[in-house]
Amino acid sequence: MLQKTIALLRAMDQTHLIDHIQSLSAEDQAAMAAQIAELDFSVLSAENAAEGRGHFEPLYAAALKNNAENRDIYMKTGLEAIRAGKVGAVMLAGGQGTRLGFDKPKGTLDIGLTRELYIFECLINNLLEVTKAAGTFVPLFIMTSIDNYDDTRSFFEEHDYFGYDSSFVWFFRQEQLPATDPEGRLLLAGPGKIATAPNGNGGWYVSMEKTGILNVIRERGIEWLNVFAMDNVLQRIADPCFIGAVIGSGMTSGAKVVAKAAPDEKVGVICLEDGRPSIVEYYEMTDEMRSRREPDGTLSYNYGVILNYLFRVDKLDETLHVRLPLHRAFKKLRCMNEAGEIVFPDEPNAYKFETLALDMVKLQDNCLAYEVDRSREFAPIKNKSGVDSVDTARALLRENGVIL
Repeated sequence: MLQKTIALLRAMDQTHLIDHIQSLSAEDQAAMAAQIAELDFSVLSAENAAEGRGHFEPLYAAALKNNAENRDIYMKTGLEAIRAGKVGAVMLAGGQGTRLGFDKPKGTLDIGLTRELYIFECLINNLLEVTKAAGTFVPLFIMTSIDNYDDTRSFFEEHDYFGYDSSFVWFFRQEQLPATDPEGRLLLAGPGKIATAPNGNGGWYVSMEKTGILNVIRERGIEWLNVFAMDNVLQRIADPCFIGAVIGSGMTSGAKVVAKAAPDEKVGVICLEDGRPSIVEYYEMTDEMRSRREPDGTLSYNYGVILNYLFRVDKLDETLHVRLPLHRAFKKLRCMNEAGEIVFPDEPNAYKFETLALDMVKLQDNCLAYEVDRSREFAPIKNKSGVDSVDTARALLRENGVIL
């Protein structure tokens, strides 16, 4: 086994790890060899890198007025789907609260002022409103990282799932990919352990397959999955109106969007790319795209995504056979240096390889952009202070009647 691993490291031009693995005990050598055998090192190949973008065109949304006028119809259709067990929800909860000065799972952050109120609790409270209206619980699948799996699961158990029926909750680990230094060399997380990082928010469905969670989806006959980011405390989950609108449209996917606050707001915008639904990141937009307007004065590229998508399961199954492009992100990563010391870098030191949800959207035949009121559904917590911070989220929670 050791010689096979050494041969593989030579073939990948990662010879700097050979001396390290040879210095380990037989037991640790076997553990490191097993990890190397399981990891997907094809990410190191330039062939998998994300290519340039295509031709963009605006994609118009089902606007607030339309959604309000059809609310009763959408609500009826959505509740029927939920009651029939056709809808599941997937929470992307792999993040740590590092940027908030909180070295625990981000969802366990207490944002209350006069009482305890956790990010996870806000989300469950939002989902409980739907289950109360439907008269049944929605299957909830919570994706964690390898590192925060135990902490996240224990946190939910300690808080009795905030009143949610635990038999409707499943936890699963996100797939990890190896990380490299700027020269393309694999890093070590510690003695005998390759440094890895989560595979990005586009890898959630593949991770469900690899952990066996898709068996639950198929056994229960779930036809639609609502995937959402956990750092938006106003996120409306398994929203019957959203579900009903997508089903009624006959489309295979949907994306909740908000009207941009300004032409240069730093949000990804839903659009068409080479005729297919897609998302263009704010830094990829040209000045012409940012300023272009329709005859009524509305921005042509007006609708920002909030990472709340609805996908049809049979169409998601088709994506399992497609390798999503990999995006390299230069970020800070705890690792072991050549002296054997664990380093907590102040500046980015490693390339992480990530798949993105925007590439999953692009694999769909079509997508309903469904506009929601940002003051009621968009309160992300990404920064310690300033824009999209705990303070701005608290202010929006207060506006929506949540006691802090």
